[in-house]
Amino acid sequence: MAGLKSKGDFAALQKEYYAVLKDYSTVKNDLMVLSAQSNMTIREQATRLKNLQDMMKAQTDKTENLKNSISKALMNYKTDELNVYQKDGKVYVSLAEKLLFKSGSDEVDPKGKAALKTLATVLNNSKDFTVAIEGHTDDVPIKTKRFTDNWDLSTARASSIVRILTKDNGFDPGRITASGKSEFHPVSINTSAEGRANNRRTEVILSPDLQEIYKLLYQ
Repeated sequence: MAGLKSKGDFAALQKEYYAVLKDYSTVKNDLMVLSAQSNMTIREQATRLKNLQDMMKAQTDKTENLKNSISKALMNYKTDELNVYQKDGKVYVSLAEKLLFKSGSDEVDPKGKAALKTLATVLNNSKDFTVAIEGHTDDVPIKTKRFTDNWDLSTARASSIVRILTKDNGFDPGRITASGKSEFHPVSINTSAEGRANNRRTEVILSPDLQEIYKLLYQ
């Protein structure tokens, strides 16, 4: 199939789209079965496979372009303040606590608001992606008048980011969700100050809309 260098490339592309496609043989078999059931000709089957490949490639390009646009827009921030990367077909913007919040607070600092405003400008022009905001903490317990534990803090921080993106910067509320992950999804060990700082983060996760691929696969 044109555009893919090897079966391994195809499998890597499929992995990026998690539940949509498991592997090349499965996709081909499913499409062949569906085509046979609908009395499609060999030419029609080949066309359908080619259309699927083209749609996957187009979506991959959109995701890559979005990551590049966000990286360029946020290029003036340091790597210990934020990080932009791709994983499992999604774009992640990981924002460090030091950029957004004071310790134990869910109120976003001015520098963090400026970064979110810049990010929102890109997101508002990316209509084919939904956004999930995840708050994360380290494993140091917290108990204040406002926050009972790290679940409370992480959820409140994610909600603060959602409000800034939607109310202050016009992002569509129907395309965004907020959740708190507390201390249970660390990216570093919590036995050092640096590791704990890495874990205190808020992640903006952009997921592509795969409805058209689903439709083509199962129509």
